[in-house]
Amino acid sequence: MRRSLFTGLEMMMTTTRFNLASFFAEQRLRVDEALDRALPPVDDDPGQLKEGMRYAVLQGGKRIRPMVTLAACLAAEGALEAALPACCALEMIHAYSLVHDDLPAMDNDLERRGLPTAHVKYGEANAILIGDALLTFAFEVLARGNPGLSGERIAAQVGLLARHAGIFGMVGGQALDLALGQDILELPVLERVHALKTGGLYAAAGAMGALAAGAGPPEIAALERWGLLFGIAFQHADDVLDDDQRSLRAQAIARVDALVDECARLTANFGERAAALNALADWVRGRAHTAATGLHLV
Repeated sequence: MRRSLFTGLEMMMTTTRFNLASFFAEQRLRVDEALDRALPPVDDDPGQLKEGMRYAVLQGGKRIRPMVTLAACLAAEGALEAALPACCALEMIHAYSLVHDDLPAMDNDLERRGLPTAHVKYGEANAILIGDALLTFAFEVLARGNPGLSGERIAAQVGLLARHAGIFGMVGGQALDLALGQDILELPVLERVHALKTGGLYAAAGAMGALAAGAGPPEIAALERWGLLFGIAFQHADDVLDDDQRSLRAQAIARVDALVDECARLTANFGERAAALNALADWVRGRAHTAATGLHLV
C-alpha cells in the first residue's frame, strides 16, 4: 500500500512556524498546472506516446523534487514562476526513470500509484519510447526556459540537469544498484548508490532553483550540496519505510540525523528565506524516525 506524503508531517508541524502542509498543497497545484501546460496535447499521436507521457507524469506523485526547486528559489530570493520550467523538467525526467524502472528488464512492477504501469497499459516497446520521449522533452522544456532568465542561466540549468540525470548521477546510480544487488552490507557503499540514484536529481533541484533566482556561485553550490544531502537522507528514510536494508537500519537513522544537521548548516546564511528548505529537511527526519517506530501511515 502506498504511503501518505504526510507521514510524520503533522507531528513535525507542531514544532515549526513554517506551514509545510500548506506549502506542499499550494505548490503541488502550481506544479501540476505547469506540467499540464507543458506536456504536449494528445493529438496526432502515433503509438499513444503523447497520451503515455501525460499518463506517466500526471497520474500522481509527491512532487518533492519540484518542492526542493521552489524552496531553493525562495531561499535565493527568487520568484517562483521563474523556477517552474526546471520543476517540469525534473518531474518529466523522474517520470521517465520510473517508466523504465518498472519494465520487466528492471523491476517488473505491474502497478504504480494504484494504476497499471506504463508497460502494462501501453506495451513494453511503447513504454520504452514514452520514457525516451519524456527524457528528451524535459530538455526542450528547460531550454525554452523563462523569459526572465538569461540564456547563460538556462544553459547552466541544462548542463546541471544533464550531469545529475545521467552517468554521473541517476543513471549511473541505477547501474550501480543493479550491479550490487539488494543486500548491501556497508553503509558507505549504500550511500554511494543513494547519492547517485536519488541524490543526483535533488542536487539538480537545489542548484536549478538557485539559478532561477539569479543566485551567485556560492549560493548555487550550497543549494546543490543541500539537495544532494537531502536526497541521500530521503532515500535512507524510504529504505526504513519500505523495510529495506535491515542490517543497516540503525546506521541509516543516525545518518539521516547527521545529514539533516548538515543541511541546516548549509542554510544558516539564508536566514528566514530558507524556512521551506529547513521544513523539508525536518520532514525527512520525522519520516525516518516515525517509520523506525513501526508506525506506517497511509
